[in-house]
Amino acid sequence: MNGPLLLGIDFGTGGCKLTAIDSLGKVKAEASREYPTHHPKPFYSEQNPEDWEAALVTCLRQIQEQGKISLSEIVSVSFDASTHNAVLLDKDMQVIRPTIMWTDQRSSKEVEYLERGWGEDIFRIGYQKVAPTWTLPQMLWIKNNEPENYKRIHKVMFVKDYIRYLLTGSWETDYIDAQGTLFFDMAKSEWSPELCGLIGLPLNVLPPICKPTDITGTITSWASKITGLKAGIPVVCGTSDSAVEDYGAGAIKPGQCIIKLATAGNVNVMASNPAPHLRTLTYSHVVPGMWYTVAATNTAASSMRWFRDTFCGEEIIRSRETGRNVYQLIEEKVCGVPVGCEGLFFHPYLLGERSPYWDSTLRASFTGASMSHGKEHFARAVMEGVAFSLKDCFRLIDETGLGVTEFILIGGGAKSETWARIICDVFGKKVSKPLVTDASFGSALLTGVGTGVFTDVVDAVQKCVKTEKELTPDTENHQKYNELFRYYREIHDKLEGIYHDINK
Repeated sequence: MNGPLLLGIDFGTGGCKLTAIDSLGKVKAEASREYPTHHPKPFYSEQNPEDWEAALVTCLRQIQEQGKISLSEIVSVSFDASTHNAVLLDKDMQVIRPTIMWTDQRSSKEVEYLERGWGEDIFRIGYQKVAPTWTLPQMLWIKNNEPENYKRIHKVMFVKDYIRYLLTGSWETDYIDAQGTLFFDMAKSEWSPELCGLIGLPLNVLPPICKPTDITGTITSWASKITGLKAGIPVVCGTSDSAVEDYGAGAIKPGQCIIKLATAGNVNVMASNPAPHLRTLTYSHVVPGMWYTVAATNTAASSMRWFRDTFCGEEIIRSRETGRNVYQLIEEKVCGVPVGCEGLFFHPYLLGERSPYWDSTLRASFTGASMSHGKEHFARAVMEGVAFSLKDCFRLIDETGLGVTEFILIGGGAKSETWARIICDVFGKKVSKPLVTDASFGSALLTGVGTGVFTDVVDAVQKCVKTEKELTPDTENHQKYNELFRYYREIHDKLEGIYHDINK
């Protein structure tokens, strides 16, 4: 027996991850399951909510079958998920259409329309620049292109909130997830009639606002039969994956900087006050009264996933035959490739780009390829290209004047020793890696706060967050990367206009 356990459930862009911890933060069980993102047309990214449901049930079954814990030992649950993604429900509470994801770029015309007419007002109220990643232009696209679907909207939920609704029957969201919509008044911390009015969205279709640590319901008898979780255990609201990733990594003080190497890549700086900027994102922190500023690249670890799926059929087969992790097999080949990949560059704009360019027409590219380059060079070029993109994001953070005192590396990609080393050398800074870097761990901490296991959000971090290792940059490699980064930016500048012409 393990005693009472806290369960965090993460619905990231690429898959579902569960982490069960005890009251000291020790991970007792975990499971994960990927789900697909569909691209029915160029610039489109969609997911089917039933895939999230299936992934959750599969992960819970995995945990039960592992035998490390019993689901009956779980005493509370919390959720997190990627932001901006609206689940639209009709009057029968049925899903109307697949969810448009934050990576979707189809609403570029709607963005131009909103920016031209109300850009300053939107930024003043919502603290964000209009871009296709936000829910507001996505919803306007639906209104313009799928008017019958728009008319059917009875309730709007977001990813974590939809799953929580299925398990509890309760309907609400937290203020951080709400901030990711462009329907939210940041200063008043409430839905904005003015922003909703831009597309004629009734306020009553949007969920009530609560805190990430609020208990919003309990597991129903029906949900217990489907999932194996005990009926009646409390469910804590939760928040965005980015917020709990930062929190679960121990970033709870101003000046701490998270470098996130997950599906997307982030450079997040904790701050005492909001610092809205037209090329960054601004969110409240899990710690009351704190904020964090985000510079984000669209495809970080997802670039390696794309590379795996597109070019690494041999490694995938070997992984299935041997039981070894496919990314470890890829990494073994990368280790022999020198810094700079012998002149090969990768720009990770597979889904356009957010920071620092906010340009949906950009596209990914390998440049500098020669007959001497093998698959291993291309794999390392992906790692280095993502690291350069994150450094490009950090340039923007520097412009905001937010002081950085500490760098913390998180995300699935950070589990790669090679990739973590590349990040450290590219930034030229000491970087710490927490023992656990998953968003689901941060959600597990939140459920402990919400149910009184921990005194507050700071107490949970102090008791549970541990550092695994600290990396120190190699001076020679950093100097090489500084020169290569200059070339990386020059290549972007020269290709930028071409992509504008191709994709306009």
